[in-house]
Amino acid sequence: MDLFSHTWAALRAAVAGLRDEDFERPSGCAGWLVRDLVCHLVIDAQDVLITLATPTEAEPTVDAVTYWDVGDRPPAGEDSLDALTVRLAAAYQDPGLLTFHLDDVGSAAGRAAGLAAPDTRVSTRDQVLTVADYLSAYVMEWTLHHLDLIAHLPDAPEPPAEGLAGARAALERIAGTPFPVSFTDKDALLVGTGRRAPTDVERAALGPPAARLPFVLG
Repeated sequence: MDLFSHTWAALRAAVAGLRDEDFERPSGCAGWLVRDLVCHLVIDAQDVLITLATPTEAEPTVDAVTYWDVGDRPPAGEDSLDALTVRLAAAYQDPGLLTFHLDDVGSAAGRAAGLAAPDTRVSTRDQVLTVADYLSAYVMEWTLHHLDLIAHLPDAPEPPAEGLAGARAALERIAGTPFPVSFTDKDALLVGTGRRAPTDVERAALGPPAARLPFVLG
């Protein structure tokens, strides 16, 4: 749960440090500008608040690893929800309003996470899991989207090392195989989730698991 707070605070701080012109740059999410990604983070923060306020007595159906749906094709940014996010982001017009909204809702989500009991069961996406598992899953979400945010912003701060390591470990559990030790945590996440193609050297180091790439999380 501490790692959730740490990675979420780092991501929000990275957004707060953006210049207005940065919002018009492409992000690491296909078809999305940085402003679209930031708008998606607002929606994510709302989802966290909703989920933490939806306790249940039902037995867990997933944990931090099985929470994720795994596909093999990165999103192209063309489905209806992605298109809605783009239109909503454009409606803000002033990047300062978008940043303020993320800080406002995001801070509330962070506080709610800090107050939640780890073993409480919550419901989301027609699944049940503990708060601890839910927040652990979001370490992956925050870390990957932090990488998406800075994909074309070389001067922006990187995700925390602890978040990168935690997300890599989770991705290895999802994939059912470790990435080679020659891969940095960042490269394991970028290559593993299809955010960039592996080099010939990386593909050789991966061996047979390379044929299973990417592990697209949704």
